[in-house]
Amino acid sequence: MTTTTTTLPLIKLAPNGPVFDLPIYVAQELGLFEKHGLRVELVEKYDAKESHASYDPFERKKESLYEQGTADAYNLCEWAGLDRSEHSGRGSRVHALRPAVAAQAIVSFDDDIQEVRDLAGVPVGINERTGSHYTSLQILGGSLAREDVVVQHFGSPFERYEQLKTGKLRAAAVMEPFISLALKEGAHIISVVFYRGAEVISPDVPEDVRNGYRAALNEAARILKTDFAKYKHHLTAQVQGQLAPEELHNHFVHYAVSREFDESRFDFTYQWMKDWSLTPGDKAYNQLAI
Repeated sequence: MTTTTTTLPLIKLAPNGPVFDLPIYVAQELGLFEKHGLRVELVEKYDAKESHASYDPFERKKESLYEQGTADAYNLCEWAGLDRSEHSGRGSRVHALRPAVAAQAIVSFDDDIQEVRDLAGVPVGINERTGSHYTSLQILGGSLAREDVVVQHFGSPFERYEQLKTGKLRAAAVMEPFISLALKEGAHIISVVFYRGAEVISPDVPEDVRNGYRAALNEAARILKTDFAKYKHHLTAQVQGQLAPEELHNHFVHYAVSREFDESRFDFTYQWMKDWSLTPGDKAYNQLAI
């Protein structure tokens, strides 16, 4: 016999890193999606060791799952949200700014690198066209001449951190749990920036379902604001025993209610991307759900 719950509309999600997807985990565990009139399913588990050797973001898991129609939505950084929506073969929209307000930190084990100016001409390990890439350009571009800014694709956070530890990289941009792990293992922070991200969703998902999805995530974010420690194990699980939940710092991610992605913010973000040659420059207002 079909229950009321199973007849609720379903949103299928492509996975992102646990630091960003944590409100989704909380909402699932506490039944918040059903409370707001929908079901949510992560179509695959996040793989911290997924190889990101390709420079093409559409060959990566979350984008490819969406483009194939296996997933209806996913979250990623604000800049990538515009990039993916602009170049999506399927078509997508930036629905809102996600609840995760996460830090991306440039870290190093090298004692000769102590401030951003020490990174002039030094490759910083990033994942091409993701938050580590865009935020590194913001950090480096604020202190260095454009010609001294060097970023280099090394793939996923796990891959970047491994190369940092071997010494192949002198500096890398990482987020949690790799910031806490790096500090535990003797690295130091060169610079850090907090940023929101974007909820990318199919235009085929009805507005009331999109709004219910956002309401459930906001409720989960409020819970995380007061009880983050209870859920830290989701973040530390991806580093497989190298970091205990209680060793994860409290100040490199926080959760807040999502925000609208309005036209003025779109203009500012899009212009910045044009300035760094990160978009062909076609003003894609049709990709902005406002």
